[in-house]
Parts: sequence; structure tokens; C-alpha cells
Amino acid sequence: MKKTFLSALIIFTSIALNAQDKGDFEFGFNVGLNLSTVSELTSNDSPDPRVSFNVAGTGEYYFSDRWGIKAKLIFDNKGWSNGFFENLDTNEFFTTDYRLSYINIPVMANWHFGGKRNWYLNFGGYVGFLASAEATDINMDLKDAFNNTDFGLSYGIGYKLLLNDKMSLYFEYDEQLGLVDVFESNDGSALTNNRSSLNIGVLFIVN
Repeated sequence: MKKTFLSALIIFTSIALNAQDKGDFEFGFNVGLNLSTVSELTSNDSPDPRVSFNVAGTGEYYFSDRWGIKAKLIFDNKGWSNGFFENLDTNEFFTTDYRLSYINIPVMANWHFGGKRNWYLNFGGYVGFLASAEATDINMDLKDAFNNTDFGLSYGIGYKLLLNDKMSLYFEYDEQLGLVDVFESNDGSALTNNRSSLNIGVLFIVN
């Protein structure tokens, strides 16, 4: 057992040192414009989208010049517009915008392609933790009515513009498709998050 652990430690250390020598770890930050809504799992119906933003930190470990593991920590605004809200006390219906905010953590495989590996495709999954939920037009906090955890698929495409040997700008389009109902209790069809975004950010190379 000790020999196995020692061997694994030596292999991991050599990989880490090699990674630092090659400068194959990047970290950075981005801001993005979000377009979000919710969809029924059993149909293609969806309400009007909400336009909002996201702010993220990102890091990637490269296994080769083409493949890496990329993770993000995102303050992600989701929700939808012109949704319906029922007051159970009065049985009245209102039209309102739903604003949901999550702390999302996607972990994805990242494939770099092109002559200079400037382009990349990533795909994987994400888990999200609900930070807030409100119905804006009726000024009501609805966090207790929503699931505290969300998860689903995450994928996107991007381009890196090298500024110097230590820094680059990146531009990307990404999507998140939720797989669980956003509501804690729902008598109808499950409603799942659907969010796309256009992001711009900066990356720093660690040697």
C-alpha cells in the first residue's frame, strides 16, 4: 500500500512539475451576457427569455497541447420573463419576471484545435447552488419555493487571442442545460434551466 501511494505521489509530482515547466496551467476571469429561460422536459415550450449577466473565474490544467480539464466558478443569473404567479391565498394570477441567481461550478473537458490551438471546444457538466430567487413585479422572495441545487450539461466554443507569452484574451459562447426541476414542488411538468451566454475574459499563463 505504501509503495503504491509513493508511486502515485511520484507520478503526480512529475506531472505537476512538467506542467509548470510547460506553462500548461491557465487561470483568468470573464464577464458575460446571459440569455436564460426554462423549458419543460417533455416539450419544447418555454417562456420569454431573461437578459442578464454572469461573472466568472476560470482555471484549466493541460494534459497535452490539445486537451485539458477546465473548471469555472460563476455567479450566474438565470430565470425567465413574463411568467405566471398564483397567489394561493386569493387565487389570483399575476404576470411577473423570475430572477434566479446561482453559484455554478462547471467542470469540462477542453479540446484545443486549429493551427495554433487558438480555438477550443469544451463539454461536461455543472452543479449550481441557488443564491436568490424573486418575482420582480410583485417584489416577493421565492427562494423557499425553488430547489437549492441545480445540475446539468455544460458545453461551449471559444477563441483565444494571445497578447504576449503570459496573457491572452478569450471570447466564448457557452450553454447550460439543466436536468432537474427548478421548483422544490411542482404538480405540473418539470421546468429546467436553459442558459446561453457570450463571454469575454482574460487568461494568465502560469509557468
